[in-house]
Amino acid sequence: MMVKKKILLTMAGAVISIAAQAADAPAGKVDLVGRGAPQVDTLPDDHYGRLVRYGQELSTRTFAYIGPEVKQKSMRYAGNNLACTSCHQDGATKPYGMPWVGVAATFPQYRGREDAVSTVEDRVNGCMERSMNGRALPPDSREMRAYVAYMSFLSRGIPVGAQVSGMGIPASKMPNRRADLAAGGKVYEEKCAACHGANGAGLRKGKAGDAQGYVFPPLWGPDTFNNGAGMNRLIMATRFVKHNMPQGTNHASPALSDDEAYDVSAYMLSKPRPIKTGLEKDFPARWNKPIDAAFPPYVHGATADQHRYGPFPPLAEEARKRAAMQKSVDEARRLLDERRQQQQE
Repeated sequence: MMVKKKILLTMAGAVISIAAQAADAPAGKVDLVGRGAPQVDTLPDDHYGRLVRYGQELSTRTFAYIGPEVKQKSMRYAGNNLACTSCHQDGATKPYGMPWVGVAATFPQYRGREDAVSTVEDRVNGCMERSMNGRALPPDSREMRAYVAYMSFLSRGIPVGAQVSGMGIPASKMPNRRADLAAGGKVYEEKCAACHGANGAGLRKGKAGDAQGYVFPPLWGPDTFNNGAGMNRLIMATRFVKHNMPQGTNHASPALSDDEAYDVSAYMLSKPRPIKTGLEKDFPARWNKPIDAAFPPYVHGATADQHRYGPFPPLAEEARKRAAMQKSVDEARRLLDERRQQQQE
């Protein structure tokens, strides 16, 4: 009996050890380019399939379900008539077009804007309050569940912890100068105005009040993202524009040069847009505040104008120094905590 017990314990220990090793093993790499995203049409017409399809509808036709013009006033969560896919392109599946493919495998995650670990629901509501210039969805609402279900469906086959190429948007070289708004205006006139309009108001599908959104979204004015959105940061906007605009552009064949993308993005961001209050509460740790976050308090000793329009390379160098200093401080605190714990033991 004792021998059997020992064998069972040994086997159990081996299983636990293998499981622990599997949990710690690297999840590998996934490249979204050429991979193809899961298709909602393959899902059955059941509770799960219908929820995922609704999530896709919410993403591509946000304005028609929770926009500011829908008939049921209690459902007016978005404050503008954009769609989520105005930024998250091709149904949030385009590589380097800020896709949601793989997103479900990255949450919960630490986010500097809150200086806290956030859930995917928190992230959705961050977009609702900023990019959509609206209000937060209730966490237990059908709409929130649909968003999460769609993101999870798109993330099928991508393990937690995997290195995913094609998420977000590629880095771009920032010119070491202040953005030239006049040059950006010329780029806009030549390459953007045909779709987004000379006044940046976009092209509606129908008429104001019909909850049908836009063929091409507005880039400034009252019906677009507010100044708290990630797209209101010049480095972020430059990267997106360089690798996704004009319509049909992809990361492999950009249509704009680094300078053109930089200047035209600055021109767009120089225009009026909705204002989000309370931005001084963003990035409470301060040291990790993005250098192109163009709202106070400023932490790198530069002017408000430089945080808004550059040049950014000097600020990036200062940010690297601050990050290294913070890492040293965190390590010192960790060692001190370990020493205290050992002394208590």
